[in-house]
This record gives sequence, C-alpha cells and structure tokens, in this order.
Amino acid sequence: MKLCIVTHKVAKGDGQGRVNYEVAQAALQRGHQVTVIASQIDQALQHQPHLDWVPISVKTLPTELLKNLHFANQSARWLNTHRNNFDLVKVNGAITWAAGDVNAAHFIHSAWLHSPAHVWQQRKDAYGLYQWLYTALNARWERRAFAQARQVIAVSSQVQADLEKLGVSRDRIQVIYNGVDTSEFYPGQSDRLALGLPDSVPLAIFAGDIRSSRKNLDSVLKALVKVSGLHLAVIGNLDGSPYPALAQALAVGDRVHFLGFRQDIPALMRASDFLVFPSRYETFGLVVLEAMASGIPVITSAATPAAELLTSDAGIVIANPDDVSALEKEMQFLTDNPIQRQQMGNHARAIAEKHSWSQMAQRYVDLFEQLNPPC
Repeated sequence: MKLCIVTHKVAKGDGQGRVNYEVAQAALQRGHQVTVIASQIDQALQHQPHLDWVPISVKTLPTELLKNLHFANQSARWLNTHRNNFDLVKVNGAITWAAGDVNAAHFIHSAWLHSPAHVWQQRKDAYGLYQWLYTALNARWERRAFAQARQVIAVSSQVQADLEKLGVSRDRIQVIYNGVDTSEFYPGQSDRLALGLPDSVPLAIFAGDIRSSRKNLDSVLKALVKVSGLHLAVIGNLDGSPYPALAQALAVGDRVHFLGFRQDIPALMRASDFLVFPSRYETFGLVVLEAMASGIPVITSAATPAAELLTSDAGIVIANPDDVSALEKEMQFLTDNPIQRQQMGNHARAIAEKHSWSQMAQRYVDLFEQLNPPC
C-alpha cells in the first residue's frame, strides 16, 4: 500500500506528532510505502528507505492561523497533483483543503468554541477575539473535512459524540485511544532533591499549560489550601502565568513548586505520589495516561476523556472540575493513604500497558488495510 500522511509534525515530543510518528513507523514495518507531507519530521524517519518527506515550511509566518492556512493550501496543491500515486491518504482535522480517506480527530473546534472554558469566555479583548476567530474558522473547515472522509478516527468516546453532533454517522467513526511509551514512563523511584523537589513529604504533580484556565490549576491550588501536608509540583511554561501569584495569595506558595517547562517529565512522575489534573476541557489528556504508566494514581475530571480508561481502583474521576470541595476530599484521601496509592498505581500501570504507542499504531494500520485490502 502507498500511504500518504498529512500532518504539521511527525515528532516524538508532540502529542499529535507522536501519533503520526508511530503510525508511520508501524506502516513501514508492515512493508508499506509512506509519504509524509509535514513541516517537521523526526530525524529517525528521514533516512528510512521507504519513506518520502514533502516539506512545507511555515517558519516565517507570524500566527498559527496564517501558518495553518499556508500549510492547508500548499499541501492541497501538492496532493491535487500527486493524489493518484496513493492508495490511501490520512489527514488530521482540517489540516489540508484536500480530502482525506481517513481523518484522525484529535480536537473538535466546534465543541471547544461552545465550551465555557474557551479563551473568549475568559478574555473579551483582542487576544480573546483572535482565539474565537481561529476556533470558529477551524470548526467550519473541520465539518467539511470530516464529511469528505471515508472513515474518521476519534481519540476518545467524547470526541466520537462530538463528531456525531456534526453529522458524522457512527458507522464511519472508530475510537482509537492515544498511546503511551511504557518504556519511558514506568514505575520506580527518582531522586527528588536532584529534581529540585522536597524529600520525605507527600507530593502531587500537575502538568499542562498554566497560562490559561483550561487545565484548571486554580481549583487545584484552592483545594490545596485545606489539604494538610501535601506539596505540589507544577510543570508548565511560566511566561505570563497568573498561578505563582495565586499560590502566594492563597498562602500555599511554600508548598507549590513551579518547575517551568521540563523535559524530564518521566522522572518527575516517578518522584510523585499521584497526578492531579481536573481539566475543564480536553479531547484526550495524554498526561493522565503517562501518569498511569508511571504507576501513580490519578485524580482527574469527567471533562478529561482519558478518564474513560480509568477504573475506580486506578484513579478518581470528579464529575465537576470546579468542585473544589470534592477535589480537596480526594487529594486528602490520597495524601493520607500511601498503601491505597500504591495499590491504585499498580492497577493504573496494568491499564496503561494495554495502551502502548505500538498497540495504538497497529490499530491505525489495521484500519488502513481494511479500507485498502490487497488485490
């Protein structure tokens, strides 16, 4: 089979980019010819004998909207010329103006547009208006892209429900959860002091964008006020973040450790006792699966679709992400019960082992081969 993958990035360090990296690798291992149209591709793939890269540069463009428009236009022009060379084209959302046979839905902009956590609901300024425009345009383009696809992959049941609201029939949707690197994220111990963390105290971890309210660090900090003895490690870019000041205002600054952007997240997970991630809006929430693979229990919200993978003996799901009292109760429970934490972490790891990147990629390629069986 001659497969074409259209995506901005094919790289291990990017969520959607990691999915496409693993799918490309799995397709190559099965003997398929792969062509990738992308702005960035992992060096490990660049010299594969049966992989071709069609680069589209967007570096000089100033905004994400302009970058996306340029990429969509240039990729469509290339595909319109070469489409007959391929048996199947896989795309992601509205990434290109050209039609794809398989469209992987990692984010549904129409659902995000109507979420109370959307930037426009928080900021009625020029930046908020730009975010509204960006989301509204992508929602319109996605509707057309999903309608054109023979099959749509949803990364969670929540995304499947959002697709059905857009008119995509259920028989055209297949749910394939994102994966995790179980050899990178695994249970064990880390030297907290070497990581800049306090030793011999209960320690929760939070990871995500802390420059907006979507990931809901504000509720975590408010809950922490009444959770005695617990410290919190926060991973995320601090530029423009309001949360260090909020931690000080709530008088928990001495127990909150803002680590900034970090690349040693697996070690930080192993140094922690549990993950707390009550996001207000996600389409998956990869950090939840990474914590599970690390053998630590998770507190998350029903608005985080990765919670679909959790069982009650592996983690805790809060119905309302803004319920600070419920969050405080569950954080205190995990703080006070190290034996239950260990047991829950073991169950979490067992679940994560069924959702490796390799297993995910094989499901993608299985679908491609079903849609394009050998003659």
